[in-house]
Amino acid sequence: MQIKQLSLSGIHEITLSPFADERGCFMRVFDREIFKQANLPWNWVQENVSINKKKGILRGLHFILPPHTDGKLIRCSKGRIWDVVVDLRKDSPTEGQHLAFELREDEFKWIYIPKGFAHGFCTLADNSELVYKHDAFYHQPSDSGILWSDPELNINWPVEDPLMSEKDQNLMTFTAFKSNHGGL
Repeated sequence: MQIKQLSLSGIHEITLSPFADERGCFMRVFDREIFKQANLPWNWVQENVSINKKKGILRGLHFILPPHTDGKLIRCSKGRIWDVVVDLRKDSPTEGQHLAFELREDEFKWIYIPKGFAHGFCTLADNSELVYKHDAFYHQPSDSGILWSDPELNINWPVEDPLMSEKDQNLMTFTAFKSNHGGL
């Protein structure tokens, strides 16, 4: 495993090292000791899978409000995903900035997203799946989010008219988030 800090503080890319031959491959997808050595969380308490049938599905930008905020470890296990994280941390030098990247099933990468970030994604292929590990249990009353198309965030999504839930279409703006919560 190779662990690399990305441009927003706290976001890490973990590249897996598959052993491949004519039969296929085998790879370690998690190693507590490697994560501990890199000062990354290793005590995951919940794992979820998002299964998406069609290209152009957009989910997010989601986060959990304090004190239930969680960090995530995400990986595209099938298909292709356009993934976005937005820094919502109070007093962060990159507050309100985002990072977008493609995750693919054939690249064998995890992305670690610490507490204090909103997360969303758009499917780039039919039948795409995203695996999530969480360092805190889901707390439904604290579930929240920011509108994917908020012009203040200036996110360049690869879709203009995504397939979305009604909930995600009606999330608050970044300005409303700052006014209501101040940050994470």
